[in-house]
Amino acid sequence: MEKNTTDRVKYWILICGILNVVFYLLHDIIGAMNYPDYNWMAQAVSDLTAVDAPSRVIASGLSNIGGIFTCIVCTLICIYAKELWPESSEKLLRVGVYLFVIMHWVSAIGYGLFPLTGSGYDGSVQSFIHVFVITVLVVLLSIVYSILIAVGGFKSGNKVLAWCALVSVLLMFAGAAGSGIVPREYFGIVERFSTYSAGCFTSAIAIIAFAKFKEA
Repeated sequence: MEKNTTDRVKYWILICGILNVVFYLLHDIIGAMNYPDYNWMAQAVSDLTAVDAPSRVIASGLSNIGGIFTCIVCTLICIYAKELWPESSEKLLRVGVYLFVIMHWVSAIGYGLFPLTGSGYDGSVQSFIHVFVITVLVVLLSIVYSILIAVGGFKSGNKVLAWCALVSVLLMFAGAAGSGIVPREYFGIVERFSTYSAGCFTSAIAIIAFAKFKEA
């Protein structure tokens, strides 16, 4: 019975981990198709789900489905973290995983409650919370969990996971730094380094967790 339960969990981790990126990509592509004159090279992904965006309904729907898959996989990984990384040398890695889960829940709830009220930043209270509270908190948590998982992974021999976390945090830095450096017409490109890095890392950690379950 226990083995069957574990089997179901590991398959859910794999499926949800992959589908989270699939639906995020769909919300970006299909949302842009339903937003006349949307320029993905210049505009942020969050413009697609802004309150006044013509693509809000379909983009938010796809994004919410992806968010559900993300929260499922993150919660399962959190619950089974001690089973996946049981050694005392992996404690730092596990702490990083717990912060990784917290970040995704903050993102799912925060952005759901406080979407942009208009494309770009319009100065409203809701947009201020979206950009300067939720986004800042998500970025800080992302940096901390990535560093902890990378350092903990290298120390405990989980090098694949460590490298994935390191690449993820470097992409976040590239996106954050690049957004303020590149010309406005290329803002959307570098901004996507940050937004896609978290989703891709979620898929990576889901695949790694699935592989560890298969080895057990």
